[in-house]
Amino acid sequence: MNLEQVNGDTLAAARKVIAVHINYPSRAAQRGRTPAQPSYFLKPSSSLSLTEKTVERPAGCELLGYEGEIALVIGKSARRVSLENAWSHVEWVTASNDLGVYDLRYADKGSNVRSKGGDGFTPVGPALIPADAVDPTQLRIRTWHNGELVQDDTTEDLLFPFAQLVADLSQLLTLEEGDIILTGTPAGASVAKPDDVVEIEVTGGGFSSGRLATKVTEGTTPFADFGAMPKTDDTQREEAYGSREAAGLEASEPAAASVLTPELKAKLESVATATLSSQLRKRGLNNVSIDGLQATRPDRKVVGLARTLRYVPNREDLFKTHGGGFNAQKRAIDSVNEGEILVMEARGEKGTGTVGDILALRAQVRGAAAIITDGGVRDYSAVADLEMPTYFANPHPAVLGRRHIPWDTDITIACGGATVQPGDIIVADSDGILVIPPAIAEELVDDSIAQEKEETFIFQMVQEGNSVDGLYPMNKEWQARFSAWQSRQGAHSD
Repeated sequence: MNLEQVNGDTLAAARKVIAVHINYPSRAAQRGRTPAQPSYFLKPSSSLSLTEKTVERPAGCELLGYEGEIALVIGKSARRVSLENAWSHVEWVTASNDLGVYDLRYADKGSNVRSKGGDGFTPVGPALIPADAVDPTQLRIRTWHNGELVQDDTTEDLLFPFAQLVADLSQLLTLEEGDIILTGTPAGASVAKPDDVVEIEVTGGGFSSGRLATKVTEGTTPFADFGAMPKTDDTQREEAYGSREAAGLEASEPAAASVLTPELKAKLESVATATLSSQLRKRGLNNVSIDGLQATRPDRKVVGLARTLRYVPNREDLFKTHGGGFNAQKRAIDSVNEGEILVMEARGEKGTGTVGDILALRAQVRGAAAIITDGGVRDYSAVADLEMPTYFANPHPAVLGRRHIPWDTDITIACGGATVQPGDIIVADSDGILVIPPAIAEELVDDSIAQEKEETFIFQMVQEGNSVDGLYPMNKEWQARFSAWQSRQGAHSD
């Protein structure tokens, strides 16, 4: 389609560039925090640049971060607009790259003036998509780094829909014609180095912004000594790359047991994994269930911190060096602590055992809360008689050397289709097994408890003969009745 191209006049009309910190559930999960309300920062209009341009990584800087984003271009002045009318004030949608140097994040106490405000740090374009021709909840943002797709997400489940951003900002300041709102980035943002090329495209409703291509060059002019100098550390590297692994850093030590406090553990034990799963889904975490396993104690509710063990496919020469003696399997069993859960990566291989009765008993004696393996279990009857639950793919009589070599412990693994890191919180019940990032556990369980209270009310109302129409989910009328019901429940408990 013939779309208007971003040009000098487009950029000249922009008096403000306003960016949102966190808006995609996938990014919130990556950062370990989900904001209740949107928060913003300003980028100078001088940071804007046209398509097919280069951007300079300032001399002395290491971490030039890129973030693919959808940019909204305001078409008519907006001041105290309603949610219903907010989208009508947006004229164009296009692609943008919210570039910034993490080396200067420390300097401006969160304002991002120097880290995000450099010349050319906000490329936009190349084509402008008419806002009135697309559904703002059905747009797609993709980013390629040196030709590899690294970001791919949609606007369907944003924490703060685009109309809310426009309406929210307009309550205090006037959005003027040409102003640009950067609407947040999904997970996958990372670091670009000199000679790297970052490309970003927005699509929706049959339209495309085209690919916004930016090549990174190396700056040659050093910073003067009278201002903030670039500096970085492993914390900034992890933030910039998205993970310690991506930054080339050693894995963190397993989380301390204090992460799972008795209070948090009791809360997690009080809610169903089905409820926790729905709350994880709201936060963009869809791949956090360990699937396809059965349990020796399916009636048990298990909550604990993950310890990990990895098996690799058997190779006879390596089994001779790694399979005997006090190998990784025995080290893992003999070091598991009170309340921890040993999670094993067996690649879904069902043709041999990964744990038997003696080692399972040793784990129970040490106080392990459970063993989880996506491989087989030997001595099934004896293992099943233990008080400690074991989750497994199937019984099998064969020993390790048939298919596996115990290789390493306390590393990031895959089990039953889910990634598990040492220190992750594992919750299992008759519905399944979930892996919960520790950083969001408190918020997650509190929202799950609130959800179950609502569902208890809904269940009671259905029992009394009410239709689910308007009740599940609850409309405003039923929300009011729920609030009154809650008040009565509180009064009775007193």
